[in-house]
Amino acid sequence: MRFIAVLSLGLSVGLGALSSAVWAESDPQLRSQLAEEVNAVAADVISWRRDIHEHPELSNREFRTSKLVADHLKSLGMEVQTGVAHTGVVGILRGGKPGPVLALRADMDGLPVVEKTGLAYASTQLGEYEGREVGVMHACGHDNHVAILMGAAQALAAVREDLPGTVKFIFQPAEEGPPRGEDGGAKMMIAEGALKNPDVDAVIGLHISQGSAVGTATYRSKGFMASAQRFDIEIKGSQTHGARPWAGVDPIVVGAQIVNALQTIVSRQIDITQHPVVVTVGNFQAGVRNNIVPETASMSGTIRTFDPNIRLAVHEKIRRIVSNIAESQGAEATVEIDPGVPVTYNDSDLTALLGPTLDKVYGSTNVYEPPLVTGAEDFSFFQEQVPGFFFFIGARPLGVPPEKAIPNHSPYFYVDEGALKPGVSAMTQLTLDYLQNAKD
Repeated sequence: MRFIAVLSLGLSVGLGALSSAVWAESDPQLRSQLAEEVNAVAADVISWRRDIHEHPELSNREFRTSKLVADHLKSLGMEVQTGVAHTGVVGILRGGKPGPVLALRADMDGLPVVEKTGLAYASTQLGEYEGREVGVMHACGHDNHVAILMGAAQALAAVREDLPGTVKFIFQPAEEGPPRGEDGGAKMMIAEGALKNPDVDAVIGLHISQGSAVGTATYRSKGFMASAQRFDIEIKGSQTHGARPWAGVDPIVVGAQIVNALQTIVSRQIDITQHPVVVTVGNFQAGVRNNIVPETASMSGTIRTFDPNIRLAVHEKIRRIVSNIAESQGAEATVEIDPGVPVTYNDSDLTALLGPTLDKVYGSTNVYEPPLVTGAEDFSFFQEQVPGFFFFIGARPLGVPPEKAIPNHSPYFYVDEGALKPGVSAMTQLTLDYLQNAKD
């Protein structure tokens, strides 16, 4: 896993030269025409978003969503690839003039969450997650991402003859992570050639949240969102009657001690003034009956860090805590930590070049640098391959104070749909400015 974005030599030199120059204004007539196309598609974007929201699908199961996307891109006359990384879709829009290749990415999957928003188009869908029937909801806002990129595709297709370059539209499955035992997500799309034929020079993505108000955008240069790894702990004790716990080894008690001890990694073992770290246990399972001490217990959780050395140190501390506590109680325990995703890292030159575009779309007073985000994004895998720019768009209603913002992944998560049209404008104007300036 890496922490610094990789640039090809040619593009690095090109961006370096541009960073010391003025970021040239793109063709004003084309910009105006593109704005008209965004206005024309705005109502459809809301309609698509509501339809997708009402019909969410879990990771690697985005069959309906991918068909909706593929049919739309084909109707725009694009070259369309389907079945990339199971359900991913890639559309290629070749502009009428020569120029670079820019990728725009949206993620498509929902989460195993029962929706409680009460919206007229709320999800009532069910799915299977790790062997259990679960509710399914777009609790992270990916429905908005898909609709925004569908709108951007339509607007850009309308001006294709004047575009100086090529745009690849990447609709990605399984951003939330593929089911255990399966491959998927950005890493698999890359392996299956999503950034090739034609080769992509840069990639742009966005995320919606209530972290800021509707009509705003936020971004950071370099490290932005955390790296993330899943850990799984299996504890083996000795089953016995609940009335005779001394006759066995209770894995629930061992697990409880491990959960408590893991909290000391952040609170007592890492200098959090220098290195933000999160260690969270989100799942604990054991036993089937109230009066039986079970033989096994299991738990899983997530690790968030912004520094590769700290990440490795946290991994070592988790393994030591689990092993020593289990041994002290006469139990056995194993720890598995998956590779996870790297830090979401915005290329500094590309960020400096594209930031002014967001100022033009949202107004400079509505664009600002947020704190580090402990959420993670597998968009970071694309950024390992080519320079990337990732930003957030605000979707908290103006009348809702920041302290009452509803976080992503909540069953109550919703967005102010006023965020959608500016999101389409941002993606289209970023595309136009990048193609024009990288060409020049």
